[in-house]
Amino acid sequence: MKKIAVFASGSGSNFQAIAVAAQAGTLNVEISLLVCDKPGAFAVDRAEMLGIPALVISPKSYASKAAYETEILQKLAGLEIDMIVLAGYMRLIGPTLLGAYEGKILNIHPSLLPAFPGKDAIGQALAAGVTKTGVTIHFVDEGMDTGPIIASTAVKIAPGETKETLQKKIQRIEHSLYPEVLEQLLNGEEEAVQWEKSVH
Repeated sequence: MKKIAVFASGSGSNFQAIAVAAQAGTLNVEISLLVCDKPGAFAVDRAEMLGIPALVISPKSYASKAAYETEILQKLAGLEIDMIVLAGYMRLIGPTLLGAYEGKILNIHPSLLPAFPGKDAIGQALAAGVTKTGVTIHFVDEGMDTGPIIASTAVKIAPGETKETLQKKIQRIEHSLYPEVLEQLLNGEEEAVQWEKSVH
């Protein structure tokens, strides 16, 4: 069984969705570690409730990004982690982790990339007045949400949609799509699969 580490900075709802899928047997992976860069984040509480070890590590405690990532890398190596899964991790991955896990770091983003990369993608979409946005799962490279796309799902923006209602629609898709894509990548065919779905 492949081993993954999930990185999260906030509430950890995608982390929990992946963990629940793994515990239910629909995702055949071992979640060996949660890595969280924000002490006090609710993701850490979720890890405790789910019985998953957590590494809470603040970048401010390290002299450089390389030193911070080296500490994480040593922990991942000790656990023989096969893949890193970003789930609301609000930091760009640096060369230390990218070099060690090239082609083995995934991220989920709440837009149809390349549209609306970076922070507050939902707010960006609403401000732009577009009629649809979505969810994208992609491999991570050195850029901001620029890595090769693995899967995407469209989400329609209804008239009068608020940030809160749109976020809930997007999160529902994220929580089902992420475990599905992980299962396909880790335990299915090697070739990438493009999901085409439309959510109303």
